[in-house]
Amino acid sequence: MTHVTPADGNVFADLGFNEQEARDLQARSRAIIEEKLAIKISLMEELHAWKKREKLKQAEAAVILGISRPRVSDVMRKKTQNFTIDALADMIMRTGRKVHVSIGS
Repeated sequence: MTHVTPADGNVFADLGFNEQEARDLQARSRAIIEEKLAIKISLMEELHAWKKREKLKQAEAAVILGISRPRVSDVMRKKTQNFTIDALADMIMRTGRKVHVSIGS
């Protein structure tokens, strides 16, 4: 039988890490996920602002971004789970803008 960790469970504990280490690993994992989510939202907000600024319909934006109209809708609705950071950065570049990466501590 396959083991499934409940949504509120800790997969690291299930893998055999001691209780404290499992909590620490889970906290670090969640922090990384939150940071990636913030990056995606920032890129999506930039795409939304571009579409609004250019007064584009979704179909027009789709042609420029190289994606389907439903995918434009997903970007506008910030459906982050449907996109990678790379795909969103590519869309930004298709608008004529550049994406700059900054690494902080």
